[in-house]
Amino acid sequence: MAVDKSMPILIVDDYKTMLRIIRNLLGQLELNNVEEATDGASALEKMRNTDFGLVISDWNMEPMTGLQLLREVRGDDKLKNTPFIMITAESKTENVIAAKEAGVSNYIVKPFNAETLRSKLVSVLGDF
Repeated sequence: MAVDKSMPILIVDDYKTMLRIIRNLLGQLELNNVEEATDGASALEKMRNTDFGLVISDWNMEPMTGLQLLREVRGDDKLKNTPFIMITAESKTENVIAAKEAGVSNYIVKPFNAETLRSKLVSVLGDF
């Protein structure tokens, strides 16, 4: 089944430059219905008000980390099935394991390009 390119996507990062980079990469893939949050709490609030088809979140944020956000999402009956991709600069095995145990859909290590993002999206959402 093809992905609906108009589905809303939420990107979460406390670094505005990274938000812009991810938005641009998604735009290259013709995914333009993108909302942004700069922390986990505002991301949760947005998720409770909008039915996002995908969340892409940074790991390292304050005061709520991407892992804590993921755990909140997976613990919420309304949100728990939302596809969730974690982005991090660290490829530590224990981080990958913690994210998998928390129910992450996929994992991207920085730096990455549009092709890497596309392959992760395909693995999570299907072809588009």
